Amino acid sequence: MPFPPVETRSTDVRSSPGFVRRWRQRAYEYGALWFGLGLLGIMTLTWSLLAIPLYYVLPTQWATPLGRWASKTTCRIYLGALGLIGACRFELHTLDALRGEPPLVIAPNHPGLLDALLVLSRLPNIACIMKADIVYNVFLGAGARLAGYIRNDAPRSMIKQAVTELKSGSHLLLFPEGTRTTRWPINACTPAAALIASRAQVPIQTIFIETDSAYLSKGWPLWRRPTMPITYRIRLGRRFAPTQQASELTAELERYFIDELRNSWLGASNHRI
Repeated sequence: MPFPPVETRSTDVRSSPGFVRRWRQRAYEYGALWFGLGLLGIMTLTWSLLAIPLYYVLPTQWATPLGRWASKTTCRIYLGALGLIGACRFELHTLDALRGEPPLVIAPNHPGLLDALLVLSRLPNIACIMKADIVYNVFLGAGARLAGYIRNDAPRSMIKQAVTELKSGSHLLLFPEGTRTTRWPINACTPAAALIASRAQVPIQTIFIETDSAYLSKGWPLWRRPTMPITYRIRLGRRFAPTQQASELTAELERYFIDELRNSWLGASNHRI
């Protein structure tokens, strides 16, 4: 007489709840990644198509405020969408204290590509020093020109335009590192912030961008999936008075950033960048 079949428990890891949860999380993260990239592409391309004729038709005194309002609104909607789907958590409200302040050179550290968007989303009248190749970018170029952003490929012209913006009452966004951070906690700072502050006689307001992810840091491909949600926090730092000694102020800025970022709440995470 044959024995009845013995019931055995499956050892296939693919049927375990943990395995399923991991794959669901991975699928969500890929979906959120491509949704975010697609949304940003659609929004910036749409605005570029509108900004091109406006740049040539509107006088500067109308074009620049419109361009900056559109940049702030686009960034705010985009970051809001990332927060709504749970891809990111943003703590940016401390920047609101700078609204209505007199002209400032706003100098953040630069861990990732989203950094400028974080700042632009909260401040309505801010000029931005940008890489020259952005001017020719089909998604960003027309909007940047309309907003009066400043190219960084000609130092003398860049400084002159930046001083003009500050003397007209604008804030100026300038990353002292000049590029995204590749050396934790911060790259060597360039003298641009100190020179501009000295010539315009305005203070440098440091801000700290802290994150628990290396997403879109230097060398991170756009299509590489990060672990989500990603946390971004901005806090205000010390405000430095302008001085005639640009090299000394630059060195002091760099030391200050190093000390503060090493002791930050996400310092261990930033160390991975």
